Amino acid sequence: MIEFCGLRLAHPIINGSGTFDAIAARRAFGDELLERFPFSAFVSKTITLEPRAGNPPPRLWEAQAGMINSIGLPNRGLRGYLQHDLPHLAQLPVPLITNVMGSSESDVARLVEAVDARPEIAAIELNVSCPNVKTGLDIGADPASLGALLRAVRPLTAKPLIVKLTPNSADVAAVAAAAEAAGADAVSLINTLRAMALDPVSGAPWLGGRTGGMSGPAIRSVALAQVSAVARRVAVPVVGMGGVAHGVHANALISVGAVLVAVGTENFRDPCAGARIVEELKSLQIAGSASSGVNVPGPQPEVEVNYGDSS
Repeated sequence: MIEFCGLRLAHPIINGSGTFDAIAARRAFGDELLERFPFSAFVSKTITLEPRAGNPPPRLWEAQAGMINSIGLPNRGLRGYLQHDLPHLAQLPVPLITNVMGSSESDVARLVEAVDARPEIAAIELNVSCPNVKTGLDIGADPASLGALLRAVRPLTAKPLIVKLTPNSADVAAVAAAAEAAGADAVSLINTLRAMALDPVSGAPWLGGRTGGMSGPAIRSVALAQVSAVARRVAVPVVGMGGVAHGVHANALISVGAVLVAVGTENFRDPCAGARIVEELKSLQIAGSASSGVNVPGPQPEVEVNYGDSS
């Protein structure tokens, strides 16, 4: 068992926000999903105050060793989430972490207050890091702005407050330190890196939102560097993510300071990736314990997943 911000979790693998549709998976797999749920906690997709349609299509581009998405946070809005999604998500056999994002301090305050009032929700993840929308990123990249936002909303909830940091910052460790000083219970990183794809014929931007967020194996080394820098800077727990496709990748993030590891893009390729990574990580830990007497071994050799070339 792992203790994370007062939550007791069965193992260190969770999902990245917006990368696993638990409601659709329940429709597809029925109660078997609940019996064999792949994550020790579930993070909802990002919820905004008002409904969002998301960015215009096309929204996805397969890049070398990864994916660029310009989905743009489509969701039912706060009221729709509480009325339609939450009753289903509350049936999951693990703690529910609700991810929220606002375009202003007052919007974030309303979201946090509403989520705090629901006992089905165990923790709140504050998204200040999405590169696919015009709101949030500036706050998430600036320590002073982020600190001011957190000081305003921290008194509004007693639930654990996790801040999802942007990697598109000059000094992500300084932003993490500002979040910690302002009352964050944990930080999570990295989100996608801002990226662009061009139409191979016209040369125009392919994505409907012009730019999007790069994820997958291509960002793994960036994730390692930023998680390591943040873990050395703050005392609060760190949730690491970025290009995790196998147990060795999760183990590497843990070895540089992550307490939990989130799986994102790999869920699209393999819906059972979370459960597989848990077992791979356990095997690594058992092997490391047998050979060195410690529970968590050092970084393991990389195992690559070929996502193919852009097309």
